[in-house]
Amino acid sequence: MKPTFPAIVTTAEMQAIEGAMFDAGFPIPALMEKVGQRLSHYLREHFPTSQYPCVAVLAGPGHNGGDALVVARELWHRGYRVKLWQPFERLKPLTADHARYARFLGLPFVERVEALQEVDLVVDGLFGFGLERELTGELAHAINQINTWGQPRLSIDVPSGLHSDTGVVLGTAIQADRTLCLGLWKRGLLVEEAQPWVGQGVLIPFDIPSVVIETALATAPRRYCLDASCWQALPLSRSPITHKYQQGQLLLIGGSAQFGGSILLSALAARCTGVGMLVVAVPQSLKSLVLSRVPDAIVVGCPETARGAIARLSESLELGKFSAIACGPGLTPEAGSVVETVLRAGKSLLLDADALNILATLSPWPLPRGTILTPHYGEFRRLFPDLVSAGGDRLDQVIAAASRSNAIVLLKGARTAIASSSGDLWINPHSTPALARGGSGDVLTGLIGGLLAQQEALRATYGGVWWHAQAALAAEQQATSLGVYPEQLIAHLLPTLRRALAARVELFSQELIC
Repeated sequence: MKPTFPAIVTTAEMQAIEGAMFDAGFPIPALMEKVGQRLSHYLREHFPTSQYPCVAVLAGPGHNGGDALVVARELWHRGYRVKLWQPFERLKPLTADHARYARFLGLPFVERVEALQEVDLVVDGLFGFGLERELTGELAHAINQINTWGQPRLSIDVPSGLHSDTGVVLGTAIQADRTLCLGLWKRGLLVEEAQPWVGQGVLIPFDIPSVVIETALATAPRRYCLDASCWQALPLSRSPITHKYQQGQLLLIGGSAQFGGSILLSALAARCTGVGMLVVAVPQSLKSLVLSRVPDAIVVGCPETARGAIARLSESLELGKFSAIACGPGLTPEAGSVVETVLRAGKSLLLDADALNILATLSPWPLPRGTILTPHYGEFRRLFPDLVSAGGDRLDQVIAAASRSNAIVLLKGARTAIASSSGDLWINPHSTPALARGGSGDVLTGLIGGLLAQQEALRATYGGVWWHAQAALAAEQQATSLGVYPEQLIAHLLPTLRRALAARVELFSQELIC
């Protein structure tokens, strides 16, 4: 089954989508009411009145402010103490109507932002998508004050002051703990540099007809956010009469005296994918270590250099028999001939770590079709220095890199981005900074490598990225952000998959009942 992911849109595209809905007869007031109801339901579920009895709502002059006023009204009706701050005289007509009704109900409006300092929760509805001007003066000063307070801050659609296309801060911006993105993901929320202001992103759908989205985005580059449908990309179905040679054969290449653990972490992750045969090529001196920890793998010792790197691959390895090759973890730059050998093999290929640094020294790059490159930004800079120096954000850069290299480029980071050679883009919106430690990337390499041996490259890439991030989030919940070391991450891979499959079965059962 092919996953269906939510689209990522620019401001102009979102305006076209909403405009098409209005032109088709959906009233603007109905959309505002629907959005406000969805937002208030989320707030009541995640921020109950027993823990967050007093809520400050910041209401702007436009329709984002109108959404905020609907939220304020609904929370007020359900027992929250609400304080409203609306520091604008000129309001859009619909927003003015909601403000007038809020006053009729008796919701208190405060004149100065300082009156909100003791609330339990702040809801930001000052500005939504499409803001272009910088925030200055008293408003900017007020936002800076709010950012120093200790209570949670939630932004409606886009943190006020953040550019919804580029993620650039326009003078200043609300530093949200969560951003409740409405309808479709806004591009600026997924830019790496915007994350300190976005916090945790949550998509709040409001039933945009698929035909409207398809029509508005028909000529646009395809941009998607990964979500739970990624589980459909994993090779979970097997024939009852299959055998190990039909479940993929992966060759992992890496390791050195200097970095002995990297390849071991990759191998431990790869076997979680159910790959039929796992072969691990390492320096001869590491063979016994890897075999003792991964006894189900075939571990091949290779000739090594004086400093403990792989000098060349063992002659016993027949590269043509493998479904996929993953090369790089712990390799060191001494292993240049190894990378050149696997490039000539013409097999499905993943390059990571020092295999990428070696690739950066080669010209031209003879990459097999469907090759996956998995750099962090430092490695990306070495591979594509001119793209980095030319400017643009990382999303533009990764798309250009994939097009140039005719490869799938996976740019690791707070919002890992995947670009195909055709110009399509996928972003993982849910991850954790707990992954910012040595070995996390080695786990990802093994995970994607094991999937690559069983299916096509793009599905293996986004399926592996999602699985890796979800396991990290589960590990963080149990062990805190300090406890997501690589072995802990690996230990959560299969339990995370099991929970996801159980949730899918439960959802399917509910659909049958309905």
